[in-house]
Amino acid sequence: MNFPVKLIHIMVLTGEPSGDVHASHLVREIKGIDNQIYFSGIGGIHLENQGVDLFYNISKLSAMGLTEVIMQFAQIKKAFDLFKKKLETNMPDLIILVDYPGFNLKAAQFAKDHYNINILYYITPKVWAWNRSRLKKIKKYIDHAALILPFEEKLYKKAGVPATYVGNPLVDEYPENLPKILFPRDSLVSKGKGPVVIGLLPGSRKAEIKNLLDIMIKAARLISLTHKNIHFMISKAESITRASLEEGLKKYGENDVFQIKEGPVKDIFLKSDLVIAASGTVTLEAALCCIPTIVVYKMSPFSYRVAKLLVRVKYAGLANLIVDAEVMPELLQNDATPEKISKKALYMLDNQFYFQHKIKLVRKLLGPKGASKRTAKIAIHMLKSSKLPFKFDKLA
Repeated sequence: MNFPVKLIHIMVLTGEPSGDVHASHLVREIKGIDNQIYFSGIGGIHLENQGVDLFYNISKLSAMGLTEVIMQFAQIKKAFDLFKKKLETNMPDLIILVDYPGFNLKAAQFAKDHYNINILYYITPKVWAWNRSRLKKIKKYIDHAALILPFEEKLYKKAGVPATYVGNPLVDEYPENLPKILFPRDSLVSKGKGPVVIGLLPGSRKAEIKNLLDIMIKAARLISLTHKNIHFMISKAESITRASLEEGLKKYGENDVFQIKEGPVKDIFLKSDLVIAASGTVTLEAALCCIPTIVVYKMSPFSYRVAKLLVRVKYAGLANLIVDAEVMPELLQNDATPEKISKKALYMLDNQFYFQHKIKLVRKLLGPKGASKRTAKIAIHMLKSSKLPFKFDKLA
């Protein structure tokens, strides 16, 4: 009698749209090595398109901050209960966690305590910024960490966590031939010569729009007083309504120099001479496009005081953290004023080539593309070998 062959089973867990995208790329690469693996998990449309058997869809699991987590506790609990049931009925050979640390670290603890399953963490918690105590949990419950920022490796090594820097997945999305080359100008932008496009990226959360959009618009209006041949493109994130951006513009009336741009932010980078952006991953994307960028951020005074106590980093921008120097000027909290932003913007427009040259170092330090492919190799190694941790001879 021929018995059916049991397929190798990998469970993938992610809780946010960006994690869903990166997880889907990883699944695709694993399938490229071994297409006989069964995948289950928590994810969204991108994992589903890769043939992953989702037992919970993240469309209802979008909690970001403390308030949202409380409001969506029932959904998070439902997702966790389904995860536990899946372990009981069809235990995976490997669990891959992608970002979403609040949920995923608890899932790792449960899976390791009850079933001792091998666990790979791709896009790990930002322990370098805050909550470094999570490293203890990671060391206890994670078998290997696939890191996407070069400065993380030293921290994980010091903590005794098996880890590999696999490169950054954004490098694949922004290939080397993409960056717009900004040549030295024949005349100063601040003197009003030549057409200029500035991208305004106020963020992807309601609080960011509330705190930053008006400041950016006021800064833009100050810049336009100096330079008449100028155009501003405002990025509309998927999570933000167009109406909220239009409302911000309405009070000023003169909106002919502003355009709300939907779709990939990459389109704005390719057309912009300069970007003014909320601190976040988007600033790293701007760096990979070699676009001179001003990093701005503002929050409530109370939140800022708490952040100063908890966050332990020298810079807010990822590009600056990677280079360990301010390649992107930062104007944060009380320094995030229309006057300071406009003054810095005009200076950078007059010195674009200098700032673009500084930003080039970011791509060099991130290394070559192929983060998903390297992580896939680690996953396959963890399935087929008891020898851990996995190590690359070099990043290539």
